[in-house]
Amino acid sequence: MSFLFATLAAFALCLAIEFGLGDVPGRASRKAGDLAVRLCAYGLILLFWFVFSWRPWLAASSCVLTVAILHLVSRLKRAVIGEPLVFSDFALLPQVPRHPQLYYVPPLTSPRIAGPLLLGLAGIVLWYRIEPSLLPVSPAAAVAAVAALPLGLAALIAAAGRGPLGRWLARCFPRPDLEGDLARFGLPACLIAYALRWRAERARPASVAAPATVRAPGDAVVVVIQLESFLDPERLGGPHLPAMDLIRARASEYGRLRVPAHGAYTMRTEHAVLTGRAAGELGFGVFDPYLASGGNEPDSLARAARRNGYATTFVHPFHRDFFQRARVMKAFGFETLVMEEAFADAPRVGPYVGDAAFGARVRAEVAARRGPLFLFGVTMENHGPWKPGRLPGIDDPLAQYLHHVAAAGRMVEDLVAALTGLDAMLCVYGDHAPALPTCRPGFGDRATDYALFRFGPAAAGAPRRVDRTADDLGRRLRAAIGRDAPSPHT
Repeated sequence: MSFLFATLAAFALCLAIEFGLGDVPGRASRKAGDLAVRLCAYGLILLFWFVFSWRPWLAASSCVLTVAILHLVSRLKRAVIGEPLVFSDFALLPQVPRHPQLYYVPPLTSPRIAGPLLLGLAGIVLWYRIEPSLLPVSPAAAVAAVAALPLGLAALIAAAGRGPLGRWLARCFPRPDLEGDLARFGLPACLIAYALRWRAERARPASVAAPATVRAPGDAVVVVIQLESFLDPERLGGPHLPAMDLIRARASEYGRLRVPAHGAYTMRTEHAVLTGRAAGELGFGVFDPYLASGGNEPDSLARAARRNGYATTFVHPFHRDFFQRARVMKAFGFETLVMEEAFADAPRVGPYVGDAAFGARVRAEVAARRGPLFLFGVTMENHGPWKPGRLPGIDDPLAQYLHHVAAAGRMVEDLVAALTGLDAMLCVYGDHAPALPTCRPGFGDRATDYALFRFGPAAAGAPRRVDRTADDLGRRLRAAIGRDAPSPHT
């Protein structure tokens, strides 16, 4: 009976949290079927915690605390980047202790983190001593029970990808509809169901790329640079950026770039550009395409470039393990990776390698080429957070951001100068808007800025403004590399 009472109490409190304090846009659904899905999610969380203790009230309290924490984190995340918590965020958790500054959290050694963790651990130890376990007295029965419950949960997860349970789940969650599903089923149910639907979709075979049709000119260069948090600073009330004059005067194309997220999720924009795949094609992998495919994209820009005779190089002055970029970029088809170890002695501007040093390395790679080259680079200097102490004498977040944007602009000017006279193309674009207090979610319809320059025999006529999505830009670049027909905007 204690298990039943604990479960009912947990369910009631979880519903109160979701309906009263939760991160639910609009009015949450009260339909019986939708409520049943919510309760199933609570039950799975409760059983998960029960596996570790076999103490019903401890498991019930842990379930309620889990739901409360999920909603708190989701509300905080929505306030910064305009999106609730999603299942793929949990795959990034191992990175948080290694790179806490990138996730706006103190390190584990901080009293604000270590104190609550130690208090929580002490509370669990005390609870273990107070509440009796429901494990059978017989050793054999206890071992069987301890093994049966996690195996049962694992079997349930396996069944969710196929058969009647899988079909029911697919009917409830046919495609990602985050805001609608949150209102219907609640945050815990969405986290669990989306993860299960993503797991089922991963079994789909990757598309087979078409054979190459065009060989690269003997000395062709294609340079694509993803600029961290870049957009025209005048859109934020900042000063005029000289590089924008250069873009409007010399770029063959420029304009707004609509990207998949605000203030974060660099990998979404990166994936869209490198593959040309729209969000609607990714199913439940849309929230973290690298988690979904791991770079196994036969049609990526790098693979298309290699099929057409280009050497392929990836340049990024940061840790190889971040977003698993080294592994993912190899899978994308990049032969050469120039990453953190190549920038060990490079000057930092704030906590990260400066754009000037990054640009110098890109220019060196172009100068050292031995034939056609496709280079994709990702800058780091203007990565958040922007907070006091980052730059000497500049504590205002917007002022720090504008300082770094100016450096990015100068780097773009230097690249244009270095590529002028070559048979080359340069594309620069912002991965997302900055997560600044003055740049909240919804700013500019998730639009950054991009520019496409052509040099040498391929130089185009007068510049023109063409607003694009990130995936459309990827298809435009693929056309330039020579594998596909141009996109409709070209």
